[in-house]
Amino acid sequence: MIQILNKAFKRVLDFLVATFLLIVLSPVIALAAILVRIRLGSPVLFRQTRVGKHEKQFELMKFRSMLGERSSEGELIPENDRLTPFGRALRATSVDELPTLWLVLKGEMSLVGPRPLLVRYLPLYNDHQRRRHAVKPGITGWAQVNGRNAISWEEKFDLDVWYVENQSLFLDMRILLLTVKKVLWREDIDSPTHGIMEEFKGSGSSID
Repeated sequence: MIQILNKAFKRVLDFLVATFLLIVLSPVIALAAILVRIRLGSPVLFRQTRVGKHEKQFELMKFRSMLGERSSEGELIPENDRLTPFGRALRATSVDELPTLWLVLKGEMSLVGPRPLLVRYLPLYNDHQRRRHAVKPGITGWAQVNGRNAISWEEKFDLDVWYVENQSLFLDMRILLLTVKKVLWREDIDSPTHGIMEEFKGSGSSID
């Protein structure tokens, strides 16, 4: 019964907070969309298939933060070369994440939960790591407020699973408050790859 009530209240919290933020931050969202169009071109939104609850796939959308430049062979140039200072600023302030609030309203994501990762990583997880998919993915999560850019993939997944096993409304509120603090103080932002996530290649990989 407690788990059922917790899930119900979590969904209500997600809906109310996401609605409030979309309304209050609508000028920021509109300005960001205009600046992305001017600085980076079209499309304004970056869309990519990610893995959600019970490994169900969904389309993640964020504000675009990289250029679409390609080599003479037609291949996209390295991400570090496509990520502009403007794009880094979007990521550092988490403004690029604002469109995901719509996915929270739709119920495909939650405010708090393990970050949704690439579909091609699915075969690389061990049984313990796959437990992160027992809940909805989140805009922020326990791993993001406990290292973010400075922890290994294994540490991140351990934190994700810990959240799955210990989730509560109190924990969600704590994570949301810590997220605000980290965004405002820009903690755990800087990294050797400037905010670009390295590939997960199985055990022993690292995360940016």
